[in-house]
Amino acid sequence: MANVVVVGSQWGDEGKGKIVDWLSEQADIVVRFQGGHNAGHTLVIDGKTYKLSLLPSGVARSSKLSVIGNGVVLDPRALCEEIDRLKGQGVAVTPDNLRIAENVSLILSLHGELDTIRENATTRIGTTKRGIGPAYEDKVGRRAIRLMDLADLPALRPKIERLLAHHNALRRGLGLDEIAVQAIYDELAQYAPRILPYMDSVWSLLDDRRREGKRILFEGAQGALLDVDHGTYPFVTSSNTVAAQAATGSGLGPSAIGYVLGICKAYTTRVGDGPFPTEQDNDIGRELGRRGHEFGTVTGRPRRCGWFDAVLVRQTVRTSGINGLALTKLDILDGFDDIKVCVRYRLDGREIDYLPASEHAQKRVEPVYETITGWKDKTAGARSWAELPAQAIKYVKRIEELVECPVALLSTSPEREDTILMQNPFET
Repeated sequence: MANVVVVGSQWGDEGKGKIVDWLSEQADIVVRFQGGHNAGHTLVIDGKTYKLSLLPSGVARSSKLSVIGNGVVLDPRALCEEIDRLKGQGVAVTPDNLRIAENVSLILSLHGELDTIRENATTRIGTTKRGIGPAYEDKVGRRAIRLMDLADLPALRPKIERLLAHHNALRRGLGLDEIAVQAIYDELAQYAPRILPYMDSVWSLLDDRRREGKRILFEGAQGALLDVDHGTYPFVTSSNTVAAQAATGSGLGPSAIGYVLGICKAYTTRVGDGPFPTEQDNDIGRELGRRGHEFGTVTGRPRRCGWFDAVLVRQTVRTSGINGLALTKLDILDGFDDIKVCVRYRLDGREIDYLPASEHAQKRVEPVYETITGWKDKTAGARSWAELPAQAIKYVKRIEELVECPVALLSTSPEREDTILMQNPFET
């Protein structure tokens, strides 16, 4: 029996929500280990759609324990709004099915304001303007307010003063009004009674459950190519999104991880700015976006679309130690006469088989494509390997060869039942 980490193997939006929900039936605990409410996971259960941005996908199934680990940055307002929204859909979120790490760092309103100011400046990264980056900056700068701090409100003011010594200096430089200690205190005191009941020593809780033999599913947000170290820097998120962060961001040791499942689309998409070698800024890209309903779950922003990039996925297979892939949205390619796959890059007249770390080089790489004959029969809704057209099978097999990793799961629609299992991560 293996504890499983699910990570995106592209730039996010690969369909992790459905896969995590599909796997959660076999898990006892689902853990979010990084990111904030900039993530977006869409679940379709019995025809009902749930859109999550902060809560783990397992929360839609009340029998599962959902955990927000210390690697996450948590916005109290966003958490309460999401809990209330789910309640309106008939999903009760209580301390019985949700626990939050006591040492999780909080996102405050000042973080969102700073994020927005930066994004509206000359140099854009393409963030969601939700304060994720500034909150991680405060965490690393050792001035963050953490969830446990709300349990002792009388001792909170000196911590707020420490935080504002930094932020008010920034605000003066930006020509903004300074923030009073009382304003931040009131903001935090407002949410403390609602979120403190969920607080727990998550590292200890997870270790106890692991020793009891419980199955743990670690749910990543964004994708490995947005990792602050291994992604397309500086057009990345503010946390580590690779599989190793599941251990650091939850408090469990790396030996607790048994299997890494990488989620990737049968083509490629990206939200926000930054390099995208196989982007199709043409009718093909628009058709992929139309068929795939490629709009961000959180922001509604249209996603940039392009052909499958085997170079990038092979690279994330290595940086995340991926054991198997969950290939999603194969059905979106139904009906294409020809399908292209990027097999390597050309840079300054020579061919390479990796994405350079340099931002300047990333913008200059040119994709080298291999053309694969498409298929006319439908893959949409297929639930067994035998139902797939022969050319679709050839396409999947070719991807396996190029990225040097087997496909463990195949998704052929947003419905959770439309999934073909070749390898069960929990039984590997």
